[in-house]
Formats: sequence, structure tokens, C-alpha cells
Amino acid sequence: MHKIILASNSKVRKKILDENGIVSKVFPSSIDEETVKKSLLKENANPEIISKNLAELKANKISLKFTNEIVLGADSVIDIKNELISKPKNREEAFKILKKLNGNTHYLISSVCVSKNGSMIWNYTDKAALTMKDMNDKQLKEYLLKITDEDLYAYNVYQIEGEGRSLFSKIQGDENTIMGLPVMKIKDYLRNLK
Repeated sequence: MHKIILASNSKVRKKILDENGIVSKVFPSSIDEETVKKSLLKENANPEIISKNLAELKANKISLKFTNEIVLGADSVIDIKNELISKPKNREEAFKILKKLNGNTHYLISSVCVSKNGSMIWNYTDKAALTMKDMNDKQLKEYLLKITDEDLYAYNVYQIEGEGRSLFSKIQGDENTIMGLPVMKIKDYLRNLK
């Protein structure tokens, strides 16, 4: 299978690739995600389009630096009733996000893009549905106390492979998608890549 460059600083994405036998080097793209999101929202882009665009921008940017290399960009967003939810900037924001998700079903959308020489050559988007339990403010605050800052800001307020699982009454979809990388589709693509 091809060696790839991962245009992401995500330890979880790197770990998923490693566990699936995909050899990767990490070169974060450092694009200004918030500016891109704001611009796309002004154009009435839905969360899925935003996720796809961000994954492509990351992959294309890094693939310009590495001639003929395969670069993987990825992005995950939360979509609740067609509203984009971004990662929290602080604990107060994290609490507000949890309040919004509380008792509702939302979608976690993960997009991946493979680029070569600055252009996308393949992309894929997957979606998982998560239904959060109906919890009171005290329970939400107790959950936040269990989460480290690093985990809180890296995982869209919940870490599904850890404490976050306890927040949900129902999870439908691929666990790797929820963690930010629909790896089976990536493996299939790389296996067939000439």
C-alpha cells in the first residue's frame, strides 16, 4: 500500500492510520479553518460542503509542497438541524454546545480528500447519527470536569472512544468516522491506486 502524508495534526487520525497499516508522515496544513467556515457560511454552504471544502484545502495545500506524493486531508464537523457546530474555544462554549446537542440527534460528518501535486484526486464523506441523552446542567458540568483541555478542544466536545460514549443513548454509524477518519474507504482507495 502507498505511503501517504497526513495533512493533519490529529493524534487520533494518525493512530487510526497506524492501526490499519497505512504508513504516514504528518505535515499539518495550518489553514485558518474559522475564516474558511465563515466565508462558506456567507455563501449558504451546508455543513457537509464545509467539511468537504476544508478537507480538500488541507490536502491541496500540503500536496503542493511534496511533488508526486499522496496527501490525505480530513475534516469533521457537527451538523445539528443543518447548523454547523465548530470546536469549542473554551469550557463555557463547550457547555453551550452540549446544551444544544442535549436530548437531540445530530450528525457527525467526516470528509477525507486525497490530493497529488496540488489537486484533489479522490474524496469521500461519511456521516454518523448520534442521539444524546437528555441530561441536566449538573450532569453536563460533571461530564466536562472529567475531560482534559486537550481532549475537549481536539474532539468536538466529546471523545467517543472515552468518556464521551456515556453521553449518548444511540449511535448509528462507523466509529472511525465519528473519530474523524472513515478509514475503510481510504484503505480501499489506496489498495486500488496505481
